[in-house]
Amino acid sequence: MTSTAPPQPPYKQLRRPVTDRMVAGVASGLGRYFAVDPTLVRVVFAVTGLLTGGLALLAYPIMWFLMPEEPADAPAWPHPAQPAQPTVAQPTPPAYPPAA
Repeated sequence: MTSTAPPQPPYKQLRRPVTDRMVAGVASGLGRYFAVDPTLVRVVFAVTGLLTGGLALLAYPIMWFLMPEEPADAPAWPHPAQPAQPTVAQPTPPAYPPAA
C-alpha cells in the first residue's frame, strides 16, 4: 500500500502560520511549537513586556523577522504522527452461575 500523504520533516519546525495569526503569527507559531494555546503566549508577551518596561517586547519584531512563514500548502498542525489503529473489542467472559 502506498501513502499519498505529503512527506513530513522528522522534527518540529518553528514557523509563523498563515491561518491562525493576529499580527504576524509569532505567538501562534510559538504556541504550536510548544503545544500551548497561542492566547497564553500572547498573555506571557504582554506580562513580560509590562514587567520589563517594554524591553521584552523587542523580542516580537525580532522573531517576526527571524521566523520563516509556513508554506501555504503545509498540512494543519499538529501533524498526525500515525493513523489511529482500530481497536478490537475484547469479548467479555461468560457469567457462570454461582456454586451452590
